[in-house]
Amino acid sequence: MIRQSRTSYFLPRIVRVSIGCLLAVLPVMASAVVGDEEQLVAKAPNIIVILADDLGYGDISSFGAKTIATPRIDQLAEDGLRMTQFYAAAPVCTPSRAGLMTGRYAARMGMSHVFMADAPDGMPLSEITIAEQLKQAGYYTGMVGKWHLGHQDRYMPWNQGFDEFYGVPFSNDMANFFFYENQKIIYEPIDQRYLTRRYTEKAVDYIERHADVPFFLYLAHSMPHVPLYVSPEFEGKSAGGLYGDVVQELDWSTGEVVDKLRQLGLLENTLIVFSSDNGPWLAMGDHGGSSGSLRDGKGSTFEGGQRVPTVIHWPAQINGGRVESSITSLMDLMPTFSALANVPLPADRTIDGEDITAILTGDGVATERQFFYNSAAAPEIVAYREGNWKLKLARSGYPKILEPIIKFDRYSHELMLFNLETDPSEKNNIAAEYPERVTRMQQAIADLEKNIAAAEPRELYMRATSSDKKGYGPLFIKGGLLVLAVVLLALALLYGLYRLIKIAIYRGDK
Repeated sequence: MIRQSRTSYFLPRIVRVSIGCLLAVLPVMASAVVGDEEQLVAKAPNIIVILADDLGYGDISSFGAKTIATPRIDQLAEDGLRMTQFYAAAPVCTPSRAGLMTGRYAARMGMSHVFMADAPDGMPLSEITIAEQLKQAGYYTGMVGKWHLGHQDRYMPWNQGFDEFYGVPFSNDMANFFFYENQKIIYEPIDQRYLTRRYTEKAVDYIERHADVPFFLYLAHSMPHVPLYVSPEFEGKSAGGLYGDVVQELDWSTGEVVDKLRQLGLLENTLIVFSSDNGPWLAMGDHGGSSGSLRDGKGSTFEGGQRVPTVIHWPAQINGGRVESSITSLMDLMPTFSALANVPLPADRTIDGEDITAILTGDGVATERQFFYNSAAAPEIVAYREGNWKLKLARSGYPKILEPIIKFDRYSHELMLFNLETDPSEKNNIAAEYPERVTRMQQAIADLEKNIAAAEPRELYMRATSSDKKGYGPLFIKGGLLVLAVVLLALALLYGLYRLIKIAIYRGDK
């Protein structure tokens, strides 16, 4: 009989004991892991972006407005951050909103201007939005308000990462302006006097229904885009006329969102961003708002067109009362929110925005950042900021003397260089004094244009293509002859009537 060694005898027993211990510990380990995950989710902030439409840099009290009172937004600034050099992603709404959603310059997507009501295109579905990023981290995603990134079904919010949508497909001055409740069109005329109030009610309801889960809410107001409407409660309440009334209702709306968060105990760990999609529409006169001391407004790549009043509030991480002058933009929100949710950025594309968490919390100092300005009329880059220096490429158009009347920023100007630290109003062109800097900054624009072109983006159709009427000649001739015949007949009838009246007068005289 072969005797078993002590080692070989005890080995199975050791294995059995080890397995037993491991089985006993596994539930505890699993519980700890689940606990860590739950703790991570619990710490992830709720995120709310409140975006006004065409609100100017000088239209908020804390940014210098004298005739418009915005106490609720100002309180967010006092308790959080007032961002003094924060930029919209573009000088008009569609490319700006695309930059917000994706963290990328709209030129990379082939966007040239604004999607009109008959546009067949929309923001490419290949783009990855904030909502799609946050869903990876278990966020519930909702949008209330104006979308304007394509109104065909395939381009609407429900196909771009949003679990819920209540709002309108584009600007309030466009045809076929109806509410959508998720994918259902509500075929009823919209009374725009109650548009801001309706959005607010839906936003507050969304917050209440998702108080127990991490959520993202994109509240995109239609105001103060022209035409202006305000509910009766706010009509005539502002010293700034109808425009001021509208902005003060937006302030009330912001307060309602904050009050609901406070009531539900969510305010401490909710990151709120209040901003605008571009500068004020100055061509609209009293209905167009103000860019304060900045030059020009909507549609322009001067500062008034893209530097927008922005407030960021997050009590859990942001110490209140700070004024932040770092160069930041709407494009920074997507990478920042992704970082806060611990979701990696897409590796297959260029993300132009940056994670600015350290700027928000005050834990880091921003390096000298860059910002490129998209044209409002073509998918190209027409200006560039590097630190305090800004280069604006030359443009052709009508004589500048007509701009005070037309106010469309389409006038001719030479190549311009400004030092925004000493000349924030962009009054003094110093390009001739710094030729080397000009050359270097021109090269930076050219390099970015080359980088964008390398991806071969298709220029999108922002409105319907022109109809082809070739071969309609005979129909046009017949139509023209018919119109001519009607005109001649009308003239003959008028002449006959004239003769009858003249004869009657002659007979009456006798």
